[in-house]
Amino acid sequence: MLITETFLYDWTGDIPTPLQLVDNTVKPEWVDEYQHLNMAHYLTICDQANWAFWNWINAPEQTIAARAGHEYVIVENHVTYSGELTEGAAFTIQTQLTDFDSKRLILFHRVLDGDGNLSATNEVKCLGFNLETRRPENWRPRVSGRLEQIHGAHARLGMPEQSGQGIALKKK
Repeated sequence: MLITETFLYDWTGDIPTPLQLVDNTVKPEWVDEYQHLNMAHYLTICDQANWAFWNWINAPEQTIAARAGHEYVIVENHVTYSGELTEGAAFTIQTQLTDFDSKRLILFHRVLDGDGNLSATNEVKCLGFNLETRRPENWRPRVSGRLEQIHGAHARLGMPEQSGQGIALKKK
């Protein structure tokens, strides 16, 4: 089980553009027969960025227990692969909030290798979710206000080229 409370950053009101909340290395158990990060584990490392973002915007309530069941679930993911990460390779993840409404948000992650080259992207749609009722819910006021601030700051970055592409044989 992923210990999400390890991805803790205090909310200061400063909003980096983009965010960089994950610095890590490729673990041996994530490597496949081709001797590189298995495609499934790109979601593993991008989920670290999801949790880091979620814990950050909820600070100081940075644990599941402290949030009393007010969480999120992922309802859609899209990953593109453009480079390779091998066992032990350092990587960082840059995160951009590209859109949000009263109960959904879209994050765009760029996975960069140790030299800053793009290895993959991940676009993820999250839904506000109450673990007690097992139903979707609106963001709590603090989260909604912070999403608005982040979106304002991240709008200056423009929409990532890979955002919203989906899967097709020809570029749209």
